[in-house]
Amino acid sequence: MAGNRRRIAVVGTGHRGSGTWARDAMRHCDETVELVGVSDTNPLRLAASRAFYAGDDGAAPEADTDLDALIARSRPHTLVVCTRDDTHAAIIVKALEAGLDVVTEKPMATTAEDCRRILEAEARTGQRVDVAFNYRFAPTSRKIRELIASGRIGEVTQVDFHWYLDTIHGADYFRRWHAYRRHSGGLFVHKSTHHFDLLNWWIDADPERIFAQGALRRYGANGTFRGTRCKGCDHADRCEFFFDISADPALEALYEGPAAADGYLRDACVFREDIDIFDTMTAAILYENGVQVSYSLNCFMPVEGYHLAVNGTKGRIEVRMYERQAFDAPHGQDEVLVLGTDRSVERITVDHGPGGHFGGDPLLHGSLFVPDADDPMNQRAGARAGAMSVLTGVAAMQSADTGLAVRIADLLRP
Repeated sequence: MAGNRRRIAVVGTGHRGSGTWARDAMRHCDETVELVGVSDTNPLRLAASRAFYAGDDGAAPEADTDLDALIARSRPHTLVVCTRDDTHAAIIVKALEAGLDVVTEKPMATTAEDCRRILEAEARTGQRVDVAFNYRFAPTSRKIRELIASGRIGEVTQVDFHWYLDTIHGADYFRRWHAYRRHSGGLFVHKSTHHFDLLNWWIDADPERIFAQGALRRYGANGTFRGTRCKGCDHADRCEFFFDISADPALEALYEGPAAADGYLRDACVFREDIDIFDTMTAAILYENGVQVSYSLNCFMPVEGYHLAVNGTKGRIEVRMYERQAFDAPHGQDEVLVLGTDRSVERITVDHGPGGHFGGDPLLHGSLFVPDADDPMNQRAGARAGAMSVLTGVAAMQSADTGLAVRIADLLRP
């Protein structure tokens, strides 16, 4: 193995940690990175994850349930954090203080206090935190950024951004640990952090104030029947959210057997009465440069995708992205409409790229692990970008709970 490759360790060997990072990132950047270690608190999942990243000769990197021991033995340059959201901050700070750079899955943290801890540790240690905002690297997202930056629609004044999760993807958050605020911060933090980051990046300014509303309308106690989990459930034949984990060998390997070690069920009932996150959310966001945003997230729609309109003083950019739907619609490409106030119309077709998140994952990996990678559109996101997206979500949760508008800058103050 080349001695000048960057040494990478991954903590958290769930589906994304094992697949997107321990396996795919190494394939995308095999000449510049080397996977030297993996860690997970669940020893059975750690063992099962080996099938994802072991070489053709069966060789695999160091593995340990003790992260400190793994770091000492494998001596990585960078730690990739793919653990449960509420554990990110402690691991990130530990890695920075050990002299490592960090790449973390979003959200970077789940609380304002943890965002402050990470920013302080990064400044104190001189190490770097990158946040895996792969949606910035999707070709359509970049095209939108280019069009706004070019001045085609003049000065941006207002944005409508509405994201739809269908009953496949949306329901999955309510089966998993994400269904509890203490673990995910709620979907305003866990999921919307992607969307808030896109808005911050497109608008090129910080959010200032947010007023939000949220409700749990379909999942949780709204169910008329419930069980413990999908597997073996007496209601399987009449539940529209029944999920057969055995139909996905990768998920079954990483979660079904390993549940014996920690009790975590990957197919828990979406109608558990103690679920305390929202499935229906809206927010009005004011940016420091005066841009007004209307945002929503819905988690039980018949379609998967988003609708975006960026309004400016000289025109409008409009996108309707169809990821999954039951009717004929573009697949593998998006149409971006650029409308001028002079009634001109330009239709731009943008093809999705290969790899996850419409082609964003491989490009994200390249930006992180290819030395001196070109970044003219500022797609690589650091800890401050991670914090601003989290703080927007935290402010939205506070606003929805209290009925009051929340100033985002106030959350950065101890």
